[in-house]
Amino acid sequence: MPTLDQFKQEICDIGRRLYNRGFAAANDGNITCRVSDTEVLCTPTMHSKGFLHPADICLIDMDGRQLAGEKKRSSEALLHLEILKARPDVKSVVHCHPPHATAFAVAREAVPSCVLPEVEVFLGNVPIARYETPSTQALAETILPFVHQSNVVMLANHGTVSFGETVERAYWWTEILDAHCRILLLAKQLGRVEYLSAEQTRELIDLKKRWGYPDPRQDPSYAGADLFADDVFRASWPEAGVRAGAFGAPAWSRAAAESKSSEVAHPTPDSDEEAFIERIAERVAQKLRAALKPTP
Repeated sequence: MPTLDQFKQEICDIGRRLYNRGFAAANDGNITCRVSDTEVLCTPTMHSKGFLHPADICLIDMDGRQLAGEKKRSSEALLHLEILKARPDVKSVVHCHPPHATAFAVAREAVPSCVLPEVEVFLGNVPIARYETPSTQALAETILPFVHQSNVVMLANHGTVSFGETVERAYWWTEILDAHCRILLLAKQLGRVEYLSAEQTRELIDLKKRWGYPDPRQDPSYAGADLFADDVFRASWPEAGVRAGAFGAPAWSRAAAESKSSEVAHPTPDSDEEAFIERIAERVAQKLRAALKPTP
């Protein structure tokens, strides 16, 4: 069992990694680590995560009351404590603003599944919790519907929160998610995202089970389900204002047919823009023809 000083040093080390990766600008982000059934280490407020020292780390109880530390604990501790209370297996929580993942949270764009093997195995479906004002109990409660089904949650118009058995493991999930979102955005710039097949995705979910990583899609009720269209968090999308529009869907998924049908009934902004440009072009052509028409 690490000592209290060793836990504090680990928090400082991960804080530097967050800062150096651009996941926590200025004094953004916060980290907690459970050290007993009733005590949690917490980063201080208004302090850059890239320049933390063990003496800066606060000690709080499970209700957020500060027990020790010269600096005031982070105002986001309530969010961390809700996760720790709901998940006794979780020892650490990391909250930050990784740019690529946060871009999805700002756009409220669902992160596509069935793309990268590593993401399917280590993350699976990633939920987006509804927006609430930071540092409030209301924000802390937005993640409760998802904490037993995922180890990373995106916060609408805010950032991400990830959690695990150690501070480093909690950080890993954020790093994997941001890398995934960056790859998706780069692939989109190239023109398209090619999805894994349903069979390939099921093989990865089986592999995940053998390695001991839980996933809601391992439930027998998913045996005949559309692994893309039956996203385990889809029911929460309307409340959070989430949609899936930028990346389409795999051809084998019901979501692809539904999306195509929706586009016919409700043209997308892109199709509206193209129609507008065509109308303008036709009007210009008509005026040119009229101007060039020989006078009698």
